[in-house]
Amino acid sequence: MKRPLAVFLSFFLALPAFQAVAAQPVTQAPAAGADVGADYLIGPGDVLQVFVWRNEELTVTVPVRPDGKISTPLVEDMVAVGKTPSALARGVEAVLGEYVKSPQVSIIVTQPASAFSQVKILGQVKTPQALAFRQGMTVLDAVLAAGGLTEFAAGNRAKLIRTENGKQKEYRLKLNKLVDGGDMSQNLALKAGDALLIPESRF
Repeated sequence: MKRPLAVFLSFFLALPAFQAVAAQPVTQAPAAGADVGADYLIGPGDVLQVFVWRNEELTVTVPVRPDGKISTPLVEDMVAVGKTPSALARGVEAVLGEYVKSPQVSIIVTQPASAFSQVKILGQVKTPQALAFRQGMTVLDAVLAAGGLTEFAAGNRAKLIRTENGKQKEYRLKLNKLVDGGDMSQNLALKAGDALLIPESRF
């Protein structure tokens, strides 16, 4: 049996936490989000727009808290970290289904801010750093953004470290062939959360 929506909304929206997140409703459609891919993993500090179709009072913009969770009207303390926007949307729909008939939820990452939205390039580059990830970013983009390889770099022993399905994987890269020889087979597409490691030459 569905519980009356108005009863729950009047209770939850009276709470200070929900008054804060409900202060910025979206009445028409989700705004354009940041340039993140479908496989983007949400992290702490990201700002999300939770859009519930035809339910203006449930549509809010919320930050992902340091504990990795979000709270929206009727959906309290849901884990967001490590999920894609679509996976989180399905989770929100499951909870809202107790109160709303066939809810349709879209989640847009409007401000990616966490380590999940970065690519790190470390070791023998001129400016080791964490770069803001953007859709379509490649290994060469990251190397150039870091100022290129140093004279001490062992570019052909570089590694791409990536977490997939909760497991860390390593991919070998021959950056000298890419940078000096134009071997584009080494110019892999990057994903948010990747790390490029360039070791020092052994001599």
